Order: sequence, then C-alpha cells, then structure tokens
Amino acid sequence: MPVLFFPDPKLSPELGGGSHEDQMSKNRVATTADYPYNLQHETEIVMQPKLEPSEHYALIEQAIQYIEANVQRQPELDEIASAIGLSEYHFQRLFTRWTGISPKRFLQFLTKEHAKELLARSENLLDTTHQIGLSSLGRLHDLFVTTEAVTPGEYKSRGAGLIIRYGIHPTPFGKCLIATTERGICHLGFINSGEGAAIDELVSTWKLAKMTEDYTKTAPLIRSIFSEDTAEFKTSLSTVSPLRLLLRGTNFQIKVWEALLKIPSGSVTTYEQVAAQISQPNAVRAVGSAVGHNPIAYLIPCHRVIRKSGEFGNYRYGSARKKVLLAREFAQTA
Repeated sequence: MPVLFFPDPKLSPELGGGSHEDQMSKNRVATTADYPYNLQHETEIVMQPKLEPSEHYALIEQAIQYIEANVQRQPELDEIASAIGLSEYHFQRLFTRWTGISPKRFLQFLTKEHAKELLARSENLLDTTHQIGLSSLGRLHDLFVTTEAVTPGEYKSRGAGLIIRYGIHPTPFGKCLIATTERGICHLGFINSGEGAAIDELVSTWKLAKMTEDYTKTAPLIRSIFSEDTAEFKTSLSTVSPLRLLLRGTNFQIKVWEALLKIPSGSVTTYEQVAAQISQPNAVRAVGSAVGHNPIAYLIPCHRVIRKSGEFGNYRYGSARKKVLLAREFAQTA
C-alpha cells in the first residue's frame, strides 16, 4: 500500500486537526481525494514518488472537464494546468504518466473525427473477433471472465439467501464499490455522489441479501482487476484464475452485457452494432437502457459504446471518466 502525503492540519485548518482514523471508515483506504487540495502542498503531492495514479484521479478529472468545456478552442497546456492549480511542468508530467498520452494528444482524441476513425477500425476488429470466436485481441480480462446469470426464481427473490461482501477501494479511476458472493462479483461501480449513495444502490438491487462490509475479501479482487499494467500481471496471464461474474438482469439485459464483453480494449462500438450483434437490430433504445444499467462497470466495458455520430455519449459514472477509460485503453493498444 502506497504511503500517502497528508497536508499538515496546522496549514489546513479546514481539516480540523482531528485524527486521520476518525475521518476514515474502518474498511476504507485513504486517498488524497479525502482531503481538500492545498496549493501549498502541490509539489509534495505531485512529486511524492510512492503515490499511485489512483491518488491523482481527482486532478485528472478536473483537467478533462476543463478540456471538455473548452475543446472547440483547443486550450494551451499552461491554461489547463492553471485551471487545476498546477504548474505546466507538473501537469504535463502527471497527465502523461497517468493517461499514457499527452494532453495535446488527448485533445485530438476527443474530436468526432478521431472517434469515427476509431469506430471504423473497431468495426473490422469486431468482425474478426466474432468470426474466430476467440478473445485474444487485447481485450480487457476477456480470457479470464466467466459469467453466470441468476435463475428466474433468484431474480424475483432479490438476493434472498445470498451473502454479499462489499468494500470501497481506490482505483486508477477514482474510488469504487465492489461486491461479491460465493458465485462471483455481483457489483462494481465508481463512486460519484458519496459512499452512502453507492451502498444504497447496491442494497436496492439485492434487497433481501445479507450485506457484510469485508475489505479483506474484496481487496484481492481489486488488485486483480486493476493491476493489468504491471509486469507481474502480464507475465502471469496463463495462471490467473477466471474472474466470475454473477449477473442479475432480464434475459435481454444479459445478452447485451455478454455482447459488451466481446468488445476489445482500445476499440469502440455503437448501440446499433450491439443490437445487431444480439440479432435484435430494431432494439437500439432497449440496448441503450441495458448498457446504462450494467451492474459491473469496467469488467463489462459499457464505456466502449459510443454514438454512431462519433459523440462519446453519456456514462453512468460521468462523461469525463468515460473519456479517460477510452483514452487510456487506446494509448495502451495503439
């Protein structure tokens, strides 16, 4: 676990000088996002060698939101950096290290023209994938994910008899809530509007299940899911145990979610293409609804579905996060 730099309470009176333990729940891992950003500590935050990219997501998202708002006039690097309170040098270094591409390249990535080119390239790749029936084209976790759908009776019972263990963890894309059962992961979502709201959403889906906060059970899953950039992960692909997913949804939703697993990392598709893939070309609107209700983000890559116009479209966890996910995947597979 990385050693985090925490601002001095004397310099940051808004922290109240209380103990760190008082401010964190028992199963949470502290991130710099838990504390107000303080420009007096900019150098330490950016340059601290033991910090992981997860601690920087809040700054990256701020930068992307600024870029999004000003994409038509292509803001200069120093302007973007100033908008989030960093020097140009620190911002360039942080952004490139975190996303894998430069801010200028990211601006190009956001254009409709680039998105359409990516769609055209992806269409050929998806056709090849479907023809050979394999998962060997750089797809995220595809060789290591198995899915199981709950039975119709279990769907109606809303989790009765299940024990669900959950935990909140930092990731390279902000904090997430993950939940798992003995049969597999049943929920993975990024936290947008507070931890309590995220947990409430989980409970509403599995109303009759027994919920237990269990960091020791969920932490190994998070390491497995978000460690694919490490040499250790890449050299151990043949021995990684499959990540099992337990899906609760209608038959139609299950078909859509399984179709999403066939989209290679670094590629995108459209709602129309997904509808065609499940042999229901007239169900585009229903496909969009199923994509939006995907219960296991990132592993089931609903972020790889964009509009046929080249617009990135909406994302349950924010348009900025969707663009970050796609840009990072594109950089890693380019």
